[in-house]
Amino acid sequence: MTVVDTDRIEMAEERDERTLDSMFEWLEKMPVPEGIKTEIVGGNIFMSPQRNTHWDIIADIFEQLRATYPRRRLKSDVRVDFPGHLNGFAADVLALTEDAAKDGKGNWLFSGVEFVAEVISKGTAMNDYGPKKDAYAAAGVPVYLIADPYSGECHVFRNPTNGVYGSKLTVLFGTDIDLTDTPVGLTLRTDEFPRD
Repeated sequence: MTVVDTDRIEMAEERDERTLDSMFEWLEKMPVPEGIKTEIVGGNIFMSPQRNTHWDIIADIFEQLRATYPRRRLKSDVRVDFPGHLNGFAADVLALTEDAAKDGKGNWLFSGVEFVAEVISKGTAMNDYGPKKDAYAAAGVPVYLIADPYSGECHVFRNPTNGVYGSKLTVLFGTDIDLTDTPVGLTLRTDEFPRD
């Protein structure tokens, strides 16, 4: 005869329950080297080094967005929790609405994000093209840009409806991206985006 202690099982299950907050607290205690980006996608922790090419594209996008956004509304590598299972992203660049708000813990609410740009890293590209794109669409982020220095392409996703982006535009580096009819309100130049 087997005796099962249900109280002990329930307590173990409660202790094993992961939350984004507990996972990020754990990450903050880890000796993560300087220049390593960490984020949580679908409950999995990803760490990737910041490369020169990666940073140059991020800086270029950030500088161009300053034409229409005050600095306080632009963020890079700042945690925002998005819809889905344990999605705490640290986007390469994001732009906030004028009335963006924070939650009770001081994190920006995804409802205030109107533009996201991710620059592809080889080890985490599948996240940017897959679960992160899906989460951004589910959150209703009006414009999601992927800059891929390996293929020399930018992919622009727009018009999220029912958790799916309604339009996708792919252009080669060097092609201007017209975002004047979006909340971003500018034409993004890609002619100085470096390739890997």
